[in-house]
Parts: sequence; structure tokens; C-alpha cells
Amino acid sequence: MMYRKAIGFGIALFIGGIVTGGSSAYAEEEKKKWSLPSFSSKKKPTKQEMQTEVRNMAKETLARLYQLQPNARKAVRTSAGYAVFSNFGMKIGVLGSGSGEGIAINNKTKKEVFMKMLELQTGLGLGIQRFRLVWVFQNKKDFDNFVNSGWELSGETAVAAKKGDSGKAVAGAVQEAPGVWVYQMTDDGLALELTVKGSKYYKDKKLN
Repeated sequence: MMYRKAIGFGIALFIGGIVTGGSSAYAEEEKKKWSLPSFSSKKKPTKQEMQTEVRNMAKETLARLYQLQPNARKAVRTSAGYAVFSNFGMKIGVLGSGSGEGIAINNKTKKEVFMKMLELQTGLGLGIQRFRLVWVFQNKKDFDNFVNSGWELSGETAVAAKKGDSGKAVAGAVQEAPGVWVYQMTDDGLALELTVKGSKYYKDKKLN
């Protein structure tokens, strides 16, 4: 009996090692695809180099958004300000987490503020989340609050905007709060509803 238990325990450890190692390897591959370009390990990137990479990410993200939703170009340009984020997240078991880099831009002054994103997810599951976010603020007060005080996104009250909606609705985006809209892009295109829940946005002290 003891011999059988020992064999069973050994098999369990072996399988566990395969699952853990496989998940780790897969996560690393996905991170390479969606995270900001990595720099040589021999030389630590400078503040200016990291700022440039974030700016490039934002330009690429906006270009893709405008292809998927042409009306987004006007929404972004006529807003009080906007913010663009690149995120990589991994979820294993009950708790998952993700982090990202971003930049917020005041449309009137063109001032840039580099920001960070932190996401915590709960619930059972195993998966990889890859997405880009574009925030659009229709008034300066909300934009300033987002940049200076930070913002927590629950995603529970978000409402998708459809083409032809009245008022100041932003087609293709999801309403986070009155006058605050969010576009979320994944591998499949523009998301109809936000899957980002429990995320926090705040200034990046190292890049500002």
C-alpha cells in the first residue's frame, strides 16, 4: 500500500511540473508578442528610450484603432484628452494579475503624462489576456482626475455604444462613466464589452 502511494505521489509531482512549466513557457511567449519591445540585457534602457517605446506603442495602437473604427479618430482628436495603454495579463487558478504601460495626452496643451496600469482578476480559470486600451475623456475635469488622482475601473457598469446612438456617445467604445469612454482591442478586433475588471491607473514616477 505504501509503495502504491509513493508511486501515485511521484506521478502527481511529475504532472504538476509539466503543467507549471508549460504555463510558464507559454506565458513568456505571449508576453514577448504584446509587451513593449525588450532591450539588451547588457545595457539598462534609459528613461528617454523607455519613453520613446511607450510613444511608439501609443501610435501603433491608435493606428490600429482607426482602422477598426474610423470614427474613433474624431472622438480622440476632439476630446479634452486621451490615454493609451498596452497590457499583458496572465491568470492561473483563482487569482490573476496583469500590468501595463501607457501615456495620457492633453489635447489642448499636448502635455504627455506617462502612466502605469495594474490589474487584478478573481475567479477560476487559466488563460492569457492581451489587449490595448484607448481612453477618451470628453471633459477636462475627468481627464485631470484620471492623470492626477488615478482611476479604478470596475467594468461592471460599462455600457457599449452602438452606431447611431444619440447624444455624445462614442461608437465602438464602452462607457465607463458619463463622458468617459474606453476602446478595448484584442487579437480578434474591437471588444464589444470591457473584460478589464479591477484595474487601476496611476502616474509612472520613473518615466515622468
